[in-house]
Amino acid sequence: MRGTLIIMVKEPRAGRVKTRLGKDIGMTASAWWFRHQVKRLLRRIIDPRWDVILAVAPDREGMLSRVWPAHISRIPQGHGDLGDRMANAMGRVKNGPVCVIGADIPGIGPDQIARAFKALGSSGAVFGPAPDGGYWLVGLKRSQPLPTKLFQKVRWSSEHALRDTQASLGDLKATLIDELQDVDTIDDLAMTLLR
Repeated sequence: MRGTLIIMVKEPRAGRVKTRLGKDIGMTASAWWFRHQVKRLLRRIIDPRWDVILAVAPDREGMLSRVWPAHISRIPQGHGDLGDRMANAMGRVKNGPVCVIGADIPGIGPDQIARAFKALGSSGAVFGPAPDGGYWLVGLKRSQPLPTKLFQKVRWSSEHALRDTQASLGDLKATLIDELQDVDTIDDLAMTLLR
């Protein structure tokens, strides 16, 4: 069954996106970096093997935005913490495997996405871990409803995020794929440039 890739994006406005990076390089520069990072990401991962949907925030502004390509489907992220918003996006995909990624990971390419969907052939869940204990990708097979405790009690933006999310899966078996670096700070940005 064809997979769906959901990309979580925010409007690239100074002071609204990549604010931790903005403290290092300036809010306008961090918003500029994010906007262009998303454009590069979309060029790399639009692929006929899966559908791509942008989960946009803020909801109304993101749905009307002219920043993102008009030919890519959009859904509003909705309210709540990151887990609530990812669960909302995943819940909109009724059948088939679904993966959610952030847009601030320069190393993502079609090979990593293909590996994630392949892993969902034999596992109920898949994660792309990050070096800081978080993750850049989460995916579910979606042959049944979302786990009832999915993303609950997750300590976001901490070294516990991956473990906490795995615990929220209940009995679902999870597979780990490639470890990739997201960009939150100038040090993260420097690390991605060195790779």
